[in-house]
Amino acid sequence: MTLRSILIIFLSLGALSLGACGKPDEGRHRVQAVAGESVDGARAQSDNPAYVAAPELDIPFYKEKLENGLTVIVHEDHKAPVVAVNIWYKVGSKDEVPGKTGFAHLFEHLMFNGSENYPGEYFEPFQRSGATDMNGTTNNDRTNYFETVPTGALDMALWMESDRMGHFVGAITQETLDEQRGVVKNEKRQRENTPYGQAFERIASGTFPPYHPYSWTTIGSMEDLDNASLEDVKQWFRDYYQPANAILVIAGDITVEEAMAKARQYFGNIPSSGVQPRLKNWELPVQPNKREEMFDQVPQTRIYKVWNVPAVGSEEEDALDLITSLLANRKNSLLYRRLVRDEQLATSVSAFYYGRQLAGQLMIIVDVKPGQSVEKVEAVLDESLWAFVNNGVDARELRRIKQSEFASLVKGLEKIGGFGGKSDILAQSEFYYGDPGALIEGLQHYAGVSAQEVQAVAARWLTPESYTLIIRPREKYATSEKKVDRSRLPPVDKKVELELPKQESFTLDNGLKVVLAERHDTPVVLMNLQFKSGAAADGDKPGLASMAASMLSEGAGDLDALAFSARQEELGASIGTGSGLDYNNITLSALKNQLEPSLELFAKVVLEPLFPEKDLARVKSNRLDAIAQEKAQPQGLALRTLPPLLFGDKHPYGAPLTGSGTVEGIEAIERDDLVRFHNTWVRPDNAVLIVVGDVTREEIQASLNRALADWRAPKTELARIEVPTVKRPQKTRIYLVDRPGAEQSYIMAGLVMPPWQPQGAEAFEAMAAVIAGKFTSRVNMNLREDKHWTYGARAVSLDTEGQRPYILFAPVQTDKTAPAILELLKEYRSFLGDKPVTERELADYRDDEVLKQSARFQTKGQLLSSIAWQVEKGLPPEYISEYPQRVEVLTVDEVESSARQFLQPDQFTWVIIGDLSRIQKEVEALNIGPVEVLSPGD
Repeated sequence: MTLRSILIIFLSLGALSLGACGKPDEGRHRVQAVAGESVDGARAQSDNPAYVAAPELDIPFYKEKLENGLTVIVHEDHKAPVVAVNIWYKVGSKDEVPGKTGFAHLFEHLMFNGSENYPGEYFEPFQRSGATDMNGTTNNDRTNYFETVPTGALDMALWMESDRMGHFVGAITQETLDEQRGVVKNEKRQRENTPYGQAFERIASGTFPPYHPYSWTTIGSMEDLDNASLEDVKQWFRDYYQPANAILVIAGDITVEEAMAKARQYFGNIPSSGVQPRLKNWELPVQPNKREEMFDQVPQTRIYKVWNVPAVGSEEEDALDLITSLLANRKNSLLYRRLVRDEQLATSVSAFYYGRQLAGQLMIIVDVKPGQSVEKVEAVLDESLWAFVNNGVDARELRRIKQSEFASLVKGLEKIGGFGGKSDILAQSEFYYGDPGALIEGLQHYAGVSAQEVQAVAARWLTPESYTLIIRPREKYATSEKKVDRSRLPPVDKKVELELPKQESFTLDNGLKVVLAERHDTPVVLMNLQFKSGAAADGDKPGLASMAASMLSEGAGDLDALAFSARQEELGASIGTGSGLDYNNITLSALKNQLEPSLELFAKVVLEPLFPEKDLARVKSNRLDAIAQEKAQPQGLALRTLPPLLFGDKHPYGAPLTGSGTVEGIEAIERDDLVRFHNTWVRPDNAVLIVVGDVTREEIQASLNRALADWRAPKTELARIEVPTVKRPQKTRIYLVDRPGAEQSYIMAGLVMPPWQPQGAEAFEAMAAVIAGKFTSRVNMNLREDKHWTYGARAVSLDTEGQRPYILFAPVQTDKTAPAILELLKEYRSFLGDKPVTERELADYRDDEVLKQSARFQTKGQLLSSIAWQVEKGLPPEYISEYPQRVEVLTVDEVESSARQFLQPDQFTWVIIGDLSRIQKEVEALNIGPVEVLSPGD
């Protein structure tokens, strides 16, 4: 995966390929992007050194518009028994008016409060039915809702989605409006409470003129949210939430005929009254020449530079996106090389093209290194940009970028739902281009963008465009005669049949154990080499393991960091590293046709890391800046403060849970420490390699034996890591950290749990989920849905070899800090007392967990992660496949017993980050335990 999200990649590819699919509103189509073998492709390749053949992709679809105006798109994918449902409503914050901003986002929240025929929490039937990738999002242009469900739950999902499309306005009450208004306001507070959290609101108002639809942010203003009336939001639903203003995508384990029949059944009798006039174009605003400065609680200066550029669908769209990769986001990019690596004026630099329907923006963000002059950084940044415009673009570098992006795209197409899944691609294509196949068809255009085109677009920096108004005849809509029984939900088929790839274990010539699971649906191979070490092996230099992992990307063998990064791009490969409490790992994602050279590169990292001195100084400096960033963020500060209070500052698990280490530890690390760490732990007798993908045992065993032939275990005895056992405190402890002016308090509480064991594991997970582990948990329902004090409250139990930290967290508005602590304690105490887990709660959990297995192994990455965990725990392969059977037989008594065994709310260690001038007296008055004030550096 590239540093940019796959969602941005999908939005940026294929801007101009809008046709060639037959009739515009119905019919079966095969969307293919084929490698450039045609006459035009050959000419493009010979005339254009930056040309890269587009990957061969195939997303067949069927599109039809129902009589009531609903656009329905169907894609068949039968590799897993799941179906993705994705609905895009053509309404976003750009459709609001000044004084009534935030309506689109507020309404997205309201839509999760049930409908006329299913009042209550919208998530509940889905969380009983194994739904995954379930969410809703709002941006300037549109609002969407999506979920992936087992095939047997599709009727339920379509019933629910159609019920809130056609039968929702009566379910909007003053109570639900006030509830979700409170949730959204807390979300806004939470965003603004983070460093740089107000930047994009300033950018919106500073780059677009007043009354431009993009001059306000999607979340809106507090005042407008307060002024939203019940009739306002009901009228919003009547105006925009109707079939003729929506796109429905059904993708997965279903035929076109079945999907269309269900679409007509559930949506066909919902009327459309007439779509509101929609902005189709807007003159590009005059390029702003403005400079603003503001102050915030941040550890270092950040520079945003923004240009107004053409919208989605323009001729320049692909070139604008490629410019951002040439400038930033990669180790070989121009600005990263100069600002971060060479002159070390900045700790990070990023860039992106934000394309929208009415206008686009190109943005560069630079984090100035502490102690450096802002004026100097800006001068170097400007000088670099003008040199880029005047000196031209390296066609070879442009080819590498395209190849890398194509590799990311291919690897991301395994998913049918969620962000970036195939249903998302089809919906985006239809919404932005009027053609479900536009994004994939447009890959050829992206592949052919030349270095000259990119430079021309970079040099142009666009002038304002003309305003165009298009008026179309009003369509007449009709509804079907068929009625839907809306007195009850359709039943969910709870049968789940999984066919997991067989695991094969074998040993290489050098003694390395390999576990292989073949999956041949896409030509990709994933690997995870995990070896015991992690933060537990840091010793007296906290952060050593994570620094060793970070430095592995700074070059290996005969390749320095930039050459190493370039080689990955050429191969379409991705080599990553990770560091946890007990393990480090090295991962590889490779295309099947480039597996051999990708393994050679992977072997260099394992056998020949460079750990260059000059790069170590820079990486250490950036890590120290990152620690400063963490200390400026409430969550990061809490994650750094809590572990030593739970385990002790000398304990292997007492290091910050952010994984970044301590200032003292990082400063003390030298190159010899990294070499020693690598030699001590990265050895075949201390590692296991997990392989998943399009390769057979014979192929991979031979390839690995060749690539890793020189990797041998040293004769020295393998080092051991001792993780001492600690005792819980006998009573509550409270630690406060001052953050003056904070609008929220970040509450975190921890308990030390026994190590994970197979016996009773399912009961523990059920207990943890019901009390605080999911959206509908008791804790979240209380603080978010009932009290509206937080945007979300959850608890997690970290997976460690030794005792596990159980961490509860709840960011709440400042004036509710002490009351929120009491509510949290009340929920845990009642869970252990007069309100234990109910049979209904357990049944919902069982149904959800069992049915969720349908999507758990959809991608190779998911399968790789599960097998890696299974191998780490020393479990047999059938442990994963038999998980649903173990969950199905869970009893209330087992879950109650687990709660009594593990939960002791009066032994919580609390860390609270907030404005002590407003919260300290109230927290002390709770009288639940001794209160101690820590400085952020303690």
